Amino acid sequence: MGERIGLFGGTFDPVHVGHLVAAVNVRHSLRLDRVVMMVANIPWQKEGLRVVSCPEDRLAMVEAAVASVAGVEAGRMEIDRGGVSYTADTVTELRERAPDAEIHLIVGWDAASALESWERIEEVKELTTLVVVNRPGSEAPRGLRAGGWQVEAVTVPNLEISSTDLRERAVDGRPFDYLVPEAAVRVIRARGLYAESR
Repeated sequence: MGERIGLFGGTFDPVHVGHLVAAVNVRHSLRLDRVVMMVANIPWQKEGLRVVSCPEDRLAMVEAAVASVAGVEAGRMEIDRGGVSYTADTVTELRERAPDAEIHLIVGWDAASALESWERIEEVKELTTLVVVNRPGSEAPRGLRAGGWQVEAVTVPNLEISSTDLRERAVDGRPFDYLVPEAAVRVIRARGLYAESR
């Protein structure tokens, strides 16, 4: 049997403790060998809607955040590939690199509701097991199994943290310590991201 890999893609602008809580809980619940937090190069869902921090800055934050987290790592495959980041391309490349791996695609229940809008979603469905991260009191979208997905559901602690709020906090000069891993906060300050250095 091949390696059991969790693929947790995102913009991570910035990465926050909610991302890490999801990653470690999914890894534990499903006994995955590792979870790769894959940093999008150009996130197609956000393209043209807002300014996104440079990919290398976002990768540096994730690398710092996961440096001491067992079994969780930062991924730069989408950055190295360049262009717009599509999960179908990433899953296909992972499969080519590790043909025997079991790939578990980790998404929040909100993203799971919009899967049909994703590029080449049938390829993603064929190559992965979908892991829907639920919050206490919420339900995964219905109909995923009927739509042909292999689905696992993992409930994680309900942390009301959003990257949008964290960016606004930085602009307003409000602290986001303890919401963002301390090592990632150091990267944000060192690189002057989100007006934090003002």
